Amino acid sequence: MRSAPTPEPSIQRTDRHASPGSPRTTTLLAGLDGVPWSDIQDSTGSAAAIPRLLRKVARGDAETARAALGDLRRRICQYGFVVEQATAATVPFLWELAQRPQVSCRAQIIQLLKNIADARQWETTATAYPKLLNHRENPVAWERAARQAVRARRDGLERLLAEDDTEISRASSELARTLGD
Repeated sequence: MRSAPTPEPSIQRTDRHASPGSPRTTTLLAGLDGVPWSDIQDSTGSAAAIPRLLRKVARGDAETARAALGDLRRRICQYGFVVEQATAATVPFLWELAQRPQVSCRAQIIQLLKNIADARQWETTATAYPKLLNHRENPVAWERAARQAVRARRDGLERLLAEDDTEISRASSELARTLGD
C-alpha cells in the first residue's frame, strides 16, 4: 500500500524563463528536476523514473519517444483512465511537449492529456465506497488535481487546434471537447 502524502500539484509554467531586459527564452522541460519525483508515487511505486521518460519523449527518435510515452502512460494514467499521485505533476510537462514541433509523438501526448481530463475512475469508485475518501492516500484528490492541471494549461490548445497535421488537430479537437472549450 502506498504511503506517500499527496502534494499539491503545481500549475505554474515551468517552461519559460525571462530575464529583465531580454527577450523571453524557453528551455525544454525546465523545472523538471525541481519536482520531488522520488517522494511521490506512480503506478509502479516511486515516480523517480518520470523525468527520464519525459526526456526520452522530448529528445528521442520516434521509436524511443513512443516507447517512453507508453511507459509513462502506464505509470500516470494506467489503462487510459486510472490516474496516480504523480499525474498532476507530470501534466505541465506533457503540455509543453505537445507544443514542441520537434517531439515526434505529439498527437499521442494530446490523447494522453484527454484521457487524464476524462479520468473519473476514483470518483466513481468513491461514490459506491465513500470510505475511500477517508484513506490517508486519497486517489480521488489525485484525480481531481490531475484534471485541474490539464485545465490550467489549456491556453495552449488554440495553437494545437490550428496545426496543419490532421492527427494533432483531431486529437486537439477531442481534448477541446473534453475540456468544454
